[in-house]
Amino acid sequence: MFRDEHADPGALRGTTIAILGYGLLGRPLALNLRDTLEARVLVGSDDEPSSRQARDDGFHVTTLAEAAAEADVALVLVPDEVQPAVLARIAPRLRARTLLVFASGYALANGLVVPATDLDVGLFAPRMGGDAIRERFLAGRGYLSYVGVEQDVTGTAWTRLLAIAAGAGSLRQGALEMSAREEAVLDLYVEQACGPWLGAAILSAFHVGVEAGLSPLGLLLEMYLSGEMSETFSQMARDGFLSSSRAHGYAAAFGGMTRTFAIDREGMAAHMREVLTEIENGGFARALQDEFEAGYPCRAFIEQVIGEDDLLSRTEAAFRAM
Repeated sequence: MFRDEHADPGALRGTTIAILGYGLLGRPLALNLRDTLEARVLVGSDDEPSSRQARDDGFHVTTLAEAAAEADVALVLVPDEVQPAVLARIAPRLRARTLLVFASGYALANGLVVPATDLDVGLFAPRMGGDAIRERFLAGRGYLSYVGVEQDVTGTAWTRLLAIAAGAGSLRQGALEMSAREEAVLDLYVEQACGPWLGAAILSAFHVGVEAGLSPLGLLLEMYLSGEMSETFSQMARDGFLSSSRAHGYAAAFGGMTRTFAIDREGMAAHMREVLTEIENGGFARALQDEFEAGYPCRAFIEQVIGEDDLLSRTEAAFRAM
C-alpha cells in the first residue's frame, strides 16, 4: 500500500502532463493535478462539449494526438471500448520514454492495445467516482486506488506514477499495487456478478411489495432513498461486512441471517462463475468491442429500460419534489 510518504511530486516538476479525455475521470484528475504539481497540465479532447468544458476550466485544449505529442506523461482517460482506436491514432505521436498511464486495465489486459517498447506504461485506477475524487481532494481527504507498472524502460516509471497518484490526491488514503489484468478482471467481475443481483433484488422487492399493497415510497425509503443503505455500506467499510450487522438490532440480524441461508447461493455462485469465465477468457471484451464497432445498438434498449416512465422512477421524482 503506497501513501504520500512514498511519492515525490517534485519528480514531475517542469514536465508536461496530457489528460487524454475530459470526461468523468479526466476533469477531476486534471483539476487535482493542476492544483498540486509544478507541471504543465494540458487537455487532449476530440469531443467538442468536453473541449468547451476544459477551456472554461482554464486549460489549454488541443486534439488527442497533439496533446500526446507534447506529453512527458499521458493519462488515457477515454472510455474502455474507445481506447484501441484512440491509441492507434496517437501512438505515432508519443515520444520515447513517455509514461503512458491507464485508469483501467481493460485494454491492456485484453490485448486491445500494445504500447510501443520504448514507453513506460503504468496503471492508476481510482476506486471512486469522478465527482467524489474532486470533493475528497478539496476536503483534504484521499481515496483508494490501484497502481501498477506494466513496462519500465526508463527506470523512473514507479517514481513518476506515484507522483501522479499523489498529485491526484489518492495517496492521502492509499494506493494498492495491482497489475492491469488483476484490475480489469476485478472491476468487471464485481460490476457484472454482484451488481446485477443487487439491482434485481431491489426491483423484485419493490414490485412484490407494491403487489402486496405496500407503499411504493415506503419501499424505496427502506431500500435506498433514506440513505440508510448507503450508510450501511459505509459501516461495512469501517467495521467489517459481518460485524456491521450488529448495528441494526437483533430483529434485523435474525431475519437477515435466517433468510440468507434460505437463498440458493449455489445457483447464484454458478452464475457468477460463468460471468467470471467470460471475463477471463476475453468473451466480454469481444462483445463490448462488437457493440462499439456496430455503433452501440444496445444503447436505445438501455435508455428505454432506465427511462423515467415507470412507477419506481415516478415515485423517486415525487419524493424529490417533496
